Amino acid sequence: MEAVFRIEQSRIIAAVARVVRDVGIAEELAQDALVAALEQWPESGVPDNPGAWLMATARRRAIDLVRRRETYARKLAEVGRTLQDTAPPPEPADADDIDDDLLRLVFVSCHPVLSTEARVALTLRLLGGLTTDEIARAYLVPEPTVAQRIVRAKRSLAKAGVPFEVPYGAERDARLASVLEVIYLVFNEGYSATAGDDLLRPGLCEDALRLARVLGGLMPREPEVHALAALLELQASRTATRTGPDGAPVLLADQNRSRWDRLLIRRGVDALTRASALGGAPGPYALQAAIAACHAGAVTYEDTDWATIAALYGRLAALTPSPVVELNRAVAVSMAEGPEAGLALIDALAAEPALKGYHLLPSVRGDLLARLGRTREARAEFVRAAGLTRNERERTLLEERAARTR
Repeated sequence: MEAVFRIEQSRIIAAVARVVRDVGIAEELAQDALVAALEQWPESGVPDNPGAWLMATARRRAIDLVRRRETYARKLAEVGRTLQDTAPPPEPADADDIDDDLLRLVFVSCHPVLSTEARVALTLRLLGGLTTDEIARAYLVPEPTVAQRIVRAKRSLAKAGVPFEVPYGAERDARLASVLEVIYLVFNEGYSATAGDDLLRPGLCEDALRLARVLGGLMPREPEVHALAALLELQASRTATRTGPDGAPVLLADQNRSRWDRLLIRRGVDALTRASALGGAPGPYALQAAIAACHAGAVTYEDTDWATIAALYGRLAALTPSPVVELNRAVAVSMAEGPEAGLALIDALAAEPALKGYHLLPSVRGDLLARLGRTREARAEFVRAAGLTRNERERTLLEERAARTR
């Protein structure tokens, strides 16, 4: 029963929210349907199509709720007949129209009226099917904090009167960026945890990857949707080799590439091909996916086309200026042109306020100094990086590197 509800929950909430126009109430009605199943199925048996049973039960309760909200008897009958006997009114005819309740729920959950933390929590709750406890454990925050974020997010959506619909035109482009960002952030937190005892949280990677695949099916003509899916597929292909048997991080140069997941790589390349086929200049996710594809296509670390990767990071920096992107470009340049060239770019980033507490800046600088034989300076940088990271696995790795650098 729990498995069925996890699978069907997001679609039930999406369908009910279209009736009641409130995601908070829709989630409650979906839970009511589950309670009804817990009460009835032990006696009547599990129906042939349990998902459809839950959907029908939740929808009936939504209709009852709408009826109760109306004041006049005529309106009661009219609304009830409309909801039961006719399909919901169609959206305005538009070339970009996507008539899908689940897609509406995606756009509502990731609405810019919410903070980034609230968007992430609500998306994982409504679309990922995670409990507040699971979200709290994934992000290493107290469960009451996550619960408050979700409750406040629902209230904010209701107070702002956010419509349960897919936006159109320029508004869709702006809102889609928010949706993609949420999925990207969820994956990144799973791929390289910012804090805690583990480097990876595979569950978050899987949730983000599933959401990206769903979005790709719902929005097949959006190149950046496919590009994001491509990026996540390609990155996820390396997950099994990023840590050793004891959970310690394994650097890219030391990973066993024969264990990279070829199915995920193939899926990623196919998604990137679909994104390219839709035309237009590559967006930020397409460029990042192209970088990931370069890594995936290299049989060995030494075979990596670092010059192409450096050029792609250059295009990405021009499109979305960011000191973190410049830091990654510096690494690629150091591999393509030598550590001196990379160190010059790194030193130019030293004054960037956004990188002041970013542990990867001294970590990368330490690596380049070590390659240049400047071991004393390199050791100091590794020690500084270890003091900045909040992830225990990364701290141990950096401390070990400092100890070995003599």
